[in-house]
Amino acid sequence: MGKAHYRGKDLTEVRSPQRQLALNMVGSDIGKQTSLWGIANKAKACKQHRFQNLYRMLDGEMLLGCWLELNKGAASGVDRMTAAEYGKNLHANIQDLVERLKKKSYRAKLVRRSYIPKENGKERPLGIPALEDKLVQLGCTKILTAIYEQEFIQSSHGYRPGRSARNAVGELAFNLQYRGYEYIVEADIRGFFDNMDHDWLLKMLALRIDDSAFLNLIRKWLKAGILDTDGHVIHPETGTPQGGIISPVLANVYLHYALDLWFERVVKKHSEGKAFICRYADDFVCGFRHEEDAVKFYEELPKRLGEFSLAVAPEKTQIMRFSRFHPSMKRRFTFLGFELYWWKDRKGILRVKRRTARKKLQGACRRIKEWVKENRHLPVRDFIDGLNRRLLGHYNYYGVMWNGKSLSTYFRWAI
Repeated sequence: MGKAHYRGKDLTEVRSPQRQLALNMVGSDIGKQTSLWGIANKAKACKQHRFQNLYRMLDGEMLLGCWLELNKGAASGVDRMTAAEYGKNLHANIQDLVERLKKKSYRAKLVRRSYIPKENGKERPLGIPALEDKLVQLGCTKILTAIYEQEFIQSSHGYRPGRSARNAVGELAFNLQYRGYEYIVEADIRGFFDNMDHDWLLKMLALRIDDSAFLNLIRKWLKAGILDTDGHVIHPETGTPQGGIISPVLANVYLHYALDLWFERVVKKHSEGKAFICRYADDFVCGFRHEEDAVKFYEELPKRLGEFSLAVAPEKTQIMRFSRFHPSMKRRFTFLGFELYWWKDRKGILRVKRRTARKKLQGACRRIKEWVKENRHLPVRDFIDGLNRRLLGHYNYYGVMWNGKSLSTYFRWAI
């Protein structure tokens, strides 16, 4: 059986978005798009169309609509402007913002950095934009979503309308159980949100967007300084702050070109057997029918990501045999908080089961126990309401078939 070949001439098919970029090639309908629906239809109908006049869509009507969707209780940015204060003169403030956008005098403010604890004891940096930056970012996110929802592959699940992490885990389990895959490659991208290359990202966006004002707006947010907790201002050369409203769609665009299209057009084409990818943001698992295909992908993945200033975390990247023809309880892996493993049901049929990953369950139990301890003083009704919200949030995510034991464990810790 021949080996898969991912490099050479074939690899360059989607190696560089710059190779496909032709600045003088614009779709036939150059006029202003009248709605997000119109943009989505055009993006779906003509994959080569590059959109103009997107910046003009950031008008009063658009931004007022974004205001209605904005989380009014979210933390404030460096200017400490709250939604309650901004809303006192909402229409005047929106009109002033629109005028600054029209005159190109709008300036992105510093992003306030805070830190949230991780389950491993470390801290995750979180970027909090100023309120007006959130408004404009939400408008741009809607526009980008209208375009790129027509581009993204079906097995990309992160931060997309109507999709969730549970969808991704369910799709992965279904493929492994019914599609005859025997090997998986688990991969972790080291510091993905911190290492996205700004120039690459803007080149990728330019494949579908021919509007310098709109792209410059995104550039401003990418280059906006970050105010750290010690008062030091960091001027980022790469990355996009986790916490920015526009960051998720930009991350999806980046990995769409850097990973997804390469997998769909090159890896699958040069694999001897079937192959699939299931991705949620920067977490992904790939399945292969043949071991040699999995090995080749494992070897080429760091090279591919390296072209886009990304790197895998070797200690979190591995090949595993995960086959219904050679099932083993010792072969299990975690994805998006679930542990996946083979098990026979009561009829003796092999199933890919899902249960709460051990570390996730331990962390959830510890947090609910701490919450109960710290809030016993509340009135009974308030205490029960708060407890129910936390229980339902946990059940809504981890409430899948065959995970009853883990759910019961969580409930016992709560009471």
